Order: sequence, then C-alpha cells, then structure tokens
Amino acid sequence: MSPMKIVIPGGTGHVGGVLRRALVAQGHEVVVLSRHPRPLEPGVRHVEWDGRTLGPWADELDGADAVVNLAGRTVSCRYTDEHLREMMDSRVESTRVVGEAVMKAERPPRVWLQMSTATIYADTRGPAHDEATGVIGGDEPHVPLYWEYSVRIARRWEAAQQEADLPATRRVALRTAMVMGTERGGVLDYLLWLARLGLGGPVAGGGQYVSWIHADDFARAVLFLLEHDDLDGPVNLAAPGPLPQRELMRGLRRAWGRRPGLPATRWMASIGAFILRTDPELLLKSRRVVPGRLLDAGFTFDHPRWDGAAADLVRGVRAR
Repeated sequence: MSPMKIVIPGGTGHVGGVLRRALVAQGHEVVVLSRHPRPLEPGVRHVEWDGRTLGPWADELDGADAVVNLAGRTVSCRYTDEHLREMMDSRVESTRVVGEAVMKAERPPRVWLQMSTATIYADTRGPAHDEATGVIGGDEPHVPLYWEYSVRIARRWEAAQQEADLPATRRVALRTAMVMGTERGGVLDYLLWLARLGLGGPVAGGGQYVSWIHADDFARAVLFLLEHDDLDGPVNLAAPGPLPQRELMRGLRRAWGRRPGLPATRWMASIGAFILRTDPELLLKSRRVVPGRLLDAGFTFDHPRWDGAAADLVRGVRAR
C-alpha cells in the first residue's frame, strides 16, 4: 500500500492508540482530531476539533486519502440516562459533522471507515450473526430496556454515516467486537484484574457469548479495508471464534497462570460493574458475531482463536 494521509477523529483512546501505531509503522501520515490535542507524538499530528461543528479541522480532510472516525463517548460507564444521551449525541453528532466536512471538501477522501459496534446485533446464544443473516437488535422482550437503547444508538450511528451525499467516497461501518489489547485501561485490563483476584469465573452461568478481536488483527483489518475498494457497507470486525463467557475467562486464567475463578450471580455482576463504574450489559449481553465479509474477501486472522490470543496478550502485558 502506498503511503496515505489518514485522518482519525477521536483517535486518542485505547483503540485509537492501537490504530495510530499501526498506521505510523506502515509509513502513513496520521492526523488525529481531538478535543484535547496531545503533545508531540512521532509520526502523528494532533488537531483540535469539538466533534460537533465545522471548523479549521475540516481542511485536513480536503486532499486526505481516508478518514477513520472513532469518535464517541466511552461505553465503559454506568448506563444512566445522562450517559446514554451522551453516548448517542457524541456518536451521531461527530459522524454527521465528518460527513459535512467530506461533502465540503474539493478533494474528498476516497474512503470513510466509520466506527460502529457488534452490539447492534440481537442478544443470542443461537446461530452467530454475520453481515448477511445477522439479526439487528431492538424490541426484544427478554432484554432490559436500556439494552435496546444501546442498539438504538448503534443504528442511529450507522444511519448518520449514510445521510451525507458522497458519490466519490466509499463508506464502511466497522461493527467492532471487544478489542483486546495490552495497553492500560482497555477491556483486557479489567478482565485480567478479575482473573488475578480469582474473581474471573462464570457470570450468571457464563453461557452468554463474547465476541472479541485481538488488537493486532483489528489494526490489520482496518488496513485491509482501506486497501480493498470492493468492500463497503457493514463489516464485522470480530475474530471467527466467539465463545461463552465462562470459556473466555477460563482461557484467560489459564494464560495468566491457572488462577481460580469464582462464579458470580447476575446481582453480583451488577455490584462489581458498579464498583468498576461500568455497566453489567458488557458482561451479560450475549454477543455472538462472526466476520463473514472479511473472511469471504480473503482476510486472514493472526489470532483466530481465544486460547492463542490470550497467551499472546498475557505475554504482552507481562512485558510492558
């Protein structure tokens, strides 16, 4: 792939860090749009934006090769009414204003990759969801109302990308599973914290599925999608081996050193999530998602199965 200029709105978080480093290592010019620009970073320029309105930052998209929008309030929080509104507004508003900037550009990016989420699919322990046959969530009588709101956020997030009139720009929605990386503050850090304390056992029976992707494969998949002009629309970024929560935690405990894993009931999970200032949906919703379109297009995962991925990730955590 020839060097490209790639603009990453919201690229300062955990996933953004994974992607920035991968793109710089490949020789690309990276521009990060952030509300709080960071100091100098090798290979990366940081430009201020507010995520809502057009401003001088929009000039960065004029002549850029690609934009990868990761902007949105973190989901690692309590799902209060206020936080859910912030999640919705930050995702929809930032996506709409990126679309406005691309429409305004005289030389618009040829591709726009837009972050989305595997949470858009219905809670299931049955057949896995791929892009062709997966069932979009919503109006599920067996799930809490605020879980349905999470799906509504995802649907409006993707719809906002499609609103802009962009005949020259290919658009891809990245329906991303849990990104497992070794950086501090990511989801793996929370899971390892539980495992080290002996608390990483089955939650509410542990039969709910967890869809995940190794951070290295996430970055490789983004690069793959930037290069493949025949792929547009929704693409699942998830390893081909989703597995029940009890098996995921058993594999992680084994990789760390065969720690015990005490089980937790649903109410215990709610208390633990409250202590961690997150929401039990992240532990209890069954996300069984597979990467149909990536596999059909010839993408090869370096870490397709959890046991191998967990061992690699634990080595990285121990080395940091």
